[in-house]
Amino acid sequence: MRKITVGIDGMMCGMCESHINDAIRQKFPQIKKVSADRKKKQAVILSESDLDEQTVRETIDATGYTFLSYASEEYKKKGLFGF
Repeated sequence: MRKITVGIDGMMCGMCESHINDAIRQKFPQIKKVSADRKKKQAVILSESDLDEQTVRETIDATGYTFLSYASEEYKKKGLFGF
């Protein structure tokens, strides 16, 4: 499982977060979860495999927001109480 963090500028409200979430889900139907956060200026995506960075950039830019960064790391689901 991969945790992909995408830096995004321009989100101002909850609808902006929804717009990003929907665009990513439509472009990458194989993802498990996506959660955009306007305060952190990022979206966190959980996927079985890495996503193509250029396609992620194009997806974000097409929404009218600004792609800032892309980082991917291994994700291990934590059990009950974080253990």
